[in-house]
Parts: sequence; structure tokens; C-alpha cells
Amino acid sequence: MIAIVDYGVGNVRSVERALVMVGAEARLTADPVELEAARGIVLPGVGAFAPALAKLSEHGLGRRVVELARRGKPVLGVCLGYQLLFEESTEHGRHEGLGLLPGRVVEITTSDRLPVIGWCRTAQTGPSRLWEGIGDRSYFYYVHSFTPAESSHRIGCADHAPAAASALGNVMGTQFHPEKSGADGLRLYANFLAMCS
Repeated sequence: MIAIVDYGVGNVRSVERALVMVGAEARLTADPVELEAARGIVLPGVGAFAPALAKLSEHGLGRRVVELARRGKPVLGVCLGYQLLFEESTEHGRHEGLGLLPGRVVEITTSDRLPVIGWCRTAQTGPSRLWEGIGDRSYFYYVHSFTPAESSHRIGCADHAPAAASALGNVMGTQFHPEKSGADGLRLYANFLAMCS
């Protein structure tokens, strides 16, 4: 079972449908016992960093995700969920993140309009099983105004997102929405599922 962290923020149903489409038994959950039992964890999210982190902290879900990640459980953050994996964000002040990926989240400065919404070519910049079978300059769907700054663990970049995807061992994430990105997005979820076996 792949656990989708249900903390009251985000596009959890579309993530769930995408995972089911690639053969996963996916479950929305806020239960720490189910997170422990899961083969992998997806941390989705849409919205602002600080309120999302507060919701994760309310029931100890953030702390639980960190514990399980440090014990080796595969974790995939998507969009805001990806940003939450970093050490800090500068969105509306300075806020500490979960600290599973080094670096910070900053406002996009390379686009004339915010939020950035739409399909953007994303280049693979480092090796990762997450990219298997996906072209190294594929299009993915983005909706965001903030993004992780340059990361030593980045595996993908776009014009407005220097660290469009990152991976550090069993912790990985994408600024784009795989569940809204057609065949390549589904392939990315399938690759994550294979990593959870």
C-alpha cells in the first residue's frame, strides 16, 4: 500500500487516482500506524507553506514522515509537498520545513507572471530511478509561485524552477504535478511505485 498523507491540504484525490492507474493500492490517511505499514509515502500539497506545515504538525504527521524517511521508507513530495521536504521557506516570512532535503524554498524571479501555471519543458539533470523511461526534456504541468532554489541533489530543472525535481536516497520530490502531466507523469508515479517494492 502507498500512503497519501491526508493533512487537509491539496489535491489528494487526483494523486490517488494517478497512483491507482499505475497499479498501486493507494490510501489517503492521517493514521500514523498506516503510514508505518505503507511501502511508500506520498506527501501532496497545494497552497501556502506555513499553513500546510502547521496542519502537518497538528497531529504529528510531519514528525512521523520524517521518522519513517530516516528509517529508509521511500517518500515522494509533490508541489507544496515537495517544498515542505526542504529545510526552510521564505514564503511570507521564514519558516522551517521538514529538513529531509537540504536547501530553501524561494519566490520565483525568472517569470513575468506568478503563479506559473501550465506545461513547461523539464530537463533531467541527474540520474534517478524516478526518471526511468521519461525523456530528458519532457513537459510537465506546474502551478506555483515559490520553488526550491538550486539544490545539490536536484535531478531536474525548468526555466523557472532550478530544482524542479530532487532526490536524496529514499527522499524525492517534484515541483510539478505528475498526476496532471499525462503519460510521463504516470510513468514517474509507476517508477516511484517500483522503488517501493
